[in-house]
Amino acid sequence: MQTIKVKNPILRGFNPDPNILRVKERYYIIVSSFEWLPGIRVYESKNLVNWSHTTDILTTQVSLQGNPTNGSIWAPQISYADGLFYLVYTDVKSAGRPFKDVHNYLITASEITGPWSEPIYLNSNGFDPSLFHDLETGKKWLVNELWDYRLDTPNKSSGIVLQEYDAEKKKLDGPIYKIFAGTELAKTEAPHLYFRNGYYYLMTAEGGTGRGHSVTVCRAKNITGPYELDPGFPMLTASDKPASTLQCTGHGSLVQTPSGRWYMTYLCTRPLNGAAILGRETAIQEVYWTSDDWLRLKDSKTTPMEEIMIETNEEVQQEKDHQFMDTFEGELKKNWNARRILPNADWCDTKCRPGFLRLISGESLQSTFEHHLLAIRQTDFTFDAETAFEYMPNNFNQMAGLVLYLNESNYIYCYVTWNEDKGKCLRMIESENGVAQIEDWTIPLTEKKTFLKVTVKKETAQFHLKDVSTEEWKKVGPQKNMCILSGGFTGNFIGIAVHDLNKKRGSYADFEFFKYDGKDHL
Repeated sequence: MQTIKVKNPILRGFNPDPNILRVKERYYIIVSSFEWLPGIRVYESKNLVNWSHTTDILTTQVSLQGNPTNGSIWAPQISYADGLFYLVYTDVKSAGRPFKDVHNYLITASEITGPWSEPIYLNSNGFDPSLFHDLETGKKWLVNELWDYRLDTPNKSSGIVLQEYDAEKKKLDGPIYKIFAGTELAKTEAPHLYFRNGYYYLMTAEGGTGRGHSVTVCRAKNITGPYELDPGFPMLTASDKPASTLQCTGHGSLVQTPSGRWYMTYLCTRPLNGAAILGRETAIQEVYWTSDDWLRLKDSKTTPMEEIMIETNEEVQQEKDHQFMDTFEGELKKNWNARRILPNADWCDTKCRPGFLRLISGESLQSTFEHHLLAIRQTDFTFDAETAFEYMPNNFNQMAGLVLYLNESNYIYCYVTWNEDKGKCLRMIESENGVAQIEDWTIPLTEKKTFLKVTVKKETAQFHLKDVSTEEWKKVGPQKNMCILSGGFTGNFIGIAVHDLNKKRGSYADFEFFKYDGKDHL
């Protein structure tokens, strides 16, 4: 056996709510996707050190159009039993107060790459479902957070409930047991059940997904309780550790290696001056069981650690990918995501003009229905992103360009459009918390092709336009504050988009390439 140094986070950029599973010699981590499709990314590893994006699970099984910002696909959980992968997830249709419309579903597949079954509806009384296969009894149980609208608090999570799942009837059946009311940390969610040494262990997240985020464990001899709280709770938190590089740590899940070691994945953020621009990321840490059968972090008490050691069968080094390039030859690369709709040939076509991606116009930047945006995760604090495209607008309501995009209320968009006085031109619009401001400058464009680049250095972003005659990049507009692209449930994305508010699908842009060059490793 080898011991390898690994640096957290192991999945950089928007990769929240990690759930880990081992099947034979393979490890899988799945993460939440919220409004981005394809939904539920699957990462695969042979050694817990290096992870590759293998597939995406939710595609045609969901309809997210019209779903609210920060809603849609929450906290998926994956398990394996009876020769099948079981996946449960929440589709959040409303996320306001006091109510919450949250629907939980189950899908199955014999292979991680699918095909996956059509969704089986489970319940709607709370979010973060998790399916437990009890090898002691042969029963299957669903646990989830319970939302109680009657509570006089902003967060109305009232604890964790348990109900048996009947695999033959394909539905929940029998009484609902409230097995854990939570601690004074409150906001109890993200439950996972495990069985070891005669105890059922319930792992939850508490304290909310902000600075108070923590991992709490309790246990019981019977699955329905009563559950005893870990006297040393929380077992993981950064809430009292402002100097830690990893903050907002919680939402843990466990895996055991073939050699008997235990590891926990959890979410974290790496804020810059309080702003988590990259969103919630995935970290890992070794854990162990004490002599009195409680779970503890190895070597760190309750502290998240940026550098850890992982045991492997062979000598490997941690690899981190900092580059992405798509020249749009053949199919779109699987790194791409779209908002609430799948990136498909209906609006992003790589075949009608070989060597180009034709993006057909959709609705506006604030649309929750037909927003024709293709984007990738920001995974580095410092990076360049570049694209080149052809676009011939003839109306001020037509626009295409390069965008930094957190959500419908927070974005920075540098775009080609049309002006009554100057014709084809370049402009910029910025929105912070839903308040949009159009820059007062306009740059006339005479070339058929437009080259745009954005250079991001931690909290600042600068857009550039290439002078085709001199091949020089020239700054356009002032420096922008990247911190406005933080605070959502996701992290910032970098994308290309086409909008036409004059006529549905009334225009298109042909993109020649898109390049992302991360520089954090330099």
